[in-house]
Amino acid sequence: MEVKLDKWHKCQTDIQILKELSKKSDIKGLQHISIFFGLLILTGVLAYLTWGTMWGIFWILVYGNIYCFSNALWHETGHRTAFKSNYLNEFFYYVSCYMAFFEPIRWRYTHFIHHGNTYSTENPYDHEIEYGNDLKNTIPKLIKEIIPFGNLAYIKNDISFEVIKHSLGIETKVMKDSIPDKVKPKSIFISRIYVFIWLLVILFSVYLNSWLPVLYFVLPHFYGKTFHKLLAFAQHAGLARNQKDHRLSAREMYLNPILSFLYWKMEYHLTHHMFPTIPSYNLEKLHHHIKDQLPKPNDGLIDAYKEIIPALMKQKKDTSYFIKKEIPQLQNV
Repeated sequence: MEVKLDKWHKCQTDIQILKELSKKSDIKGLQHISIFFGLLILTGVLAYLTWGTMWGIFWILVYGNIYCFSNALWHETGHRTAFKSNYLNEFFYYVSCYMAFFEPIRWRYTHFIHHGNTYSTENPYDHEIEYGNDLKNTIPKLIKEIIPFGNLAYIKNDISFEVIKHSLGIETKVMKDSIPDKVKPKSIFISRIYVFIWLLVILFSVYLNSWLPVLYFVLPHFYGKTFHKLLAFAQHAGLARNQKDHRLSAREMYLNPILSFLYWKMEYHLTHHMFPTIPSYNLEKLHHHIKDQLPKPNDGLIDAYKEIIPALMKQKKDTSYFIKKEIPQLQNV
């Protein structure tokens, strides 16, 4: 039975448990950050030492895929839940935004809209949902995204092209829809800084006569998105749009410890949307506290795509189709 809600549904929780799980920690955040950047340095060094061999290609791909999980770091620091200290959240928010090619002003506002109007195709429009409402071309675009350098085939739709347009003072649809007039100049200014850094790195590569600087600091966005893109796309793909129940529009799944770490526990994405102030390191605990009120989670990424791919194929013919999740207690909402 489908129920239209005026306000977002929230699962019943023990208030004391929720308060405890809401506590943030600089130590846990710094531990996570240290391991993440430690892995980047390690794989980057291995790529350098083996460059010119097949192992060099292997390690640069590993480096790039780890690098692109900066997207998950951007997300956690953007919610100010990675650390207890706001200055740490802000510092790593700006660092990870650059790494992810996400201009920080734009994404702070669109992410606010995304949480308040998840999978909305109306006004306000959710600009963060993968490929918007263009369901007929979703599969080809996804394939191009997960193949190294595949997104160069449609560079005009890539986030990097949006940054370039903003740097030139071009007001895109997302800027018109989401960014207040008073901060648009700041968004344009930071976009110009991004483009300037990209050009500096490219010139440095030319000076050294080496691909390594651009492979380390610019091109990961184009060759290392495979694993993160598959995970991020699965957050909402194939699910209901324009609903006030995250159990209908967001997906919960279980991942192995490595992907779960890199992803900052965002496999518990439904739980995160329902309780966005909970730090990532406490999402699993909260999930198990409310899981009897949630749809059955997908058992890994492969299991998720077993329902996503058929749904995308159906949506190509019928854009009104979506996966209908079995929701406990829906009749009591």
